[in-house]
Amino acid sequence: MKFLCLGHASYDITFQTDKYPKENTKTRLSTTISCGGGPASNAAYLLGKWGCDVSFSGIVGNDYYGKKIVSEFEKVGVDTTFLEQSDLANTILAFIIANTQNGSRTILSAKDENPLALSLKPLGQYDVILLDGEEPAIAKEVLKQNPKALTIIDAGSYRPSTVSLCPLVQYVVCSHDFAEAYTHLKIDDEKMQSIISIYEVLKRDFQNEIIITLEGKGAFLKVDGMYQIIPSISVPVVDSTGAGDIFHGAFTYFLANGYSLKKTVRLSNIAGALSVQKLGGRFSIPNLDEVLKVEREQDDLEYDTLD
Repeated sequence: MKFLCLGHASYDITFQTDKYPKENTKTRLSTTISCGGGPASNAAYLLGKWGCDVSFSGIVGNDYYGKKIVSEFEKVGVDTTFLEQSDLANTILAFIIANTQNGSRTILSAKDENPLALSLKPLGQYDVILLDGEEPAIAKEVLKQNPKALTIIDAGSYRPSTVSLCPLVQYVVCSHDFAEAYTHLKIDDEKMQSIISIYEVLKRDFQNEIIITLEGKGAFLKVDGMYQIIPSISVPVVDSTGAGDIFHGAFTYFLANGYSLKKTVRLSNIAGALSVQKLGGRFSIPNLDEVLKVEREQDDLEYDTLD
C-alpha cells in the first residue's frame, strides 16, 4: 500500500520545566528537545517508522530547520519528493513549554503572515490519504485523482479549509474542540446526550464516519448502531505534544491494515497515550510492537456503550 500525508510541517523546540515560568524572570532549563512537528508531518513520520511506503507533501523553508525536517523523514524512509523547500518561505517554528508537573504544554508558533502555498502537486496514485486541513486546493485535486483510496482527515483546529474537506473523505477524525466549534454545542461530561447531539450534526453534514477524540478520556464513535466511548489507558503525563498527531497516524495505519474501526480506535488511543510519557512530539512515537503488546495486556478493557 502507498500512503500520502498532506499538510502542515513545522519544527518544534520543546523546553522542559517543572513549573510555568513567571513573566519578566529568567528560568534555567535542564532539557531541550528539537524535532520536526505538525499533524500530517508527524503522522507521516509514524507511518515511516512503522514500515509503510509513505510520502509527505507540504512546504517548508529552504533553511536550516527545513533541512532538518527533510533529514528526519529520510531516516525513517518517508518519501520527500513532494516536500517543497522554498526560498520564499520560512519554516514554521513552534516553541513548546512542557510543564512536567501537570503534563500541560503551551505552544508559541512563529508563522509567516501570508504563508506560501504548496506548488508541488502529489497527483500520483495512492491507496491511503491522510489530510490535516492545510493546502485544501491541492488536497481536493489529490482526492479526485484517487477515488478508490481510503481517505481520512485529521480535523484538529476549526478552520474553513478543514471544514471544506470533511465531506470529501470517508473518515472525519476530529478533536472535541473542532466538534464544539463547528456545531456550536458543548460537550457535557455529565450529560452524554450532549456528545451524541454533536455527533449527529457532524454525521448529518459530512455523511461519513465520525470519530470525536477526547484526549485522555479516549474517543467517541458509533459502531453497529451503538454509540460508544473507547477509553484510553491511564499513564503518567510528561508532555502531551503530538499525542493527537500520533493518534491519527496510528488510526491511519491500523484502519488501512484491515483492523475493525473499534480495534483501530482502541490501538490509536494506546499509541497516543504511550507518547505522552516522553518529552518531544516526534521522538515520543512508540514502536508498533509496543502498542500491540500493551493492547494484548489490556484485553479486558471495557467500553462504555450508550443507547
